[in-house]
Amino acid sequence: MNLPIQNLFALAEDFSESEVFEALLQRPGILLERIVSNGQITPEGQWYNQAWEEWVMILKGEAELSYPDQTPIRLKTGDSLLIPAHQRHRVSYTSSPCIWLALHFGQIVGTALTPA
Repeated sequence: MNLPIQNLFALAEDFSESEVFEALLQRPGILLERIVSNGQITPEGQWYNQAWEEWVMILKGEAELSYPDQTPIRLKTGDSLLIPAHQRHRVSYTSSPCIWLALHFGQIVGTALTPA
C-alpha cells in the first residue's frame, strides 16, 4: 500500500494572504490539522469557545494567544500549549508564515476553528 508522504514545513508555491487549514488525520473525536497563517488574527471582539480540547504546537514562526483578562501567551518555534475545552481564547498575532500543528480532541462538532 502506498501512503502519501507529507512535508509539514512545505508551503504552496502560491502561498498568499489566505490562512490554510489542512486536515492531516480525522477519526471520531480526533482532528489533527496543519494551519498555515500569514499574519491572520482573530477579529477584535471575537473569541473561540470550543467544546473540545485543543493542543497546538508552532512548527515554524511565532504566534500569540490571549485569554480574557490575562497576559498574552507568546509561542515560538517548538512551543506547544494545551487549550482546555471552553477556555475562551483568541489569536492576537501570527508571523508570516506561521505553521501550526493542531490536535483537536473530545467533542468535535463542525469546523474546528469557528469563533463563538
